[in-house]
Amino acid sequence: MDTLKIKELISRKEIVQAFPVMNQLRTHLDEKTYLELVTEAQEKDMYRLFALYDQEGIVAVTGFKPMITLYYGRFVWVCDLVTSENNRSNGYGEKLLSYVHKWAKDNGYESVALSSGLKRENAHRFYEEKMDYDKVSYVFKRVVGQ
Repeated sequence: MDTLKIKELISRKEIVQAFPVMNQLRTHLDEKTYLELVTEAQEKDMYRLFALYDQEGIVAVTGFKPMITLYYGRFVWVCDLVTSENNRSNGYGEKLLSYVHKWAKDNGYESVALSSGLKRENAHRFYEEKMDYDKVSYVFKRVVGQ
């Protein structure tokens, strides 16, 4: 029997339930800021948050948004993808990212893109070797002050 289920998180309660897993990736966020950012992104930026449940517990989370740019055309940008530390290497990340691929295709998007921190070498191997992603660019960031 398949105990895995993927569900979109929409209610405040569902979003908060995913925080312990998301916080393993986004360690700089407290629960209040996380909830505020997710809610605002859902309202203003088409952000979608999904969780992978195994036997009713959340084991992986992804957040993504459909976008259109001249460089990528119509694509889905994966903002967040994390499997809980105790559940890594069980295929959960692959299952959740494959779900994003299917969602993108089913909704008329041509590709899926993401960025990954420079030091996250295990993640890079996962994206390139397991999920067949190409490294196509660097992402640059500049803080412009308060």
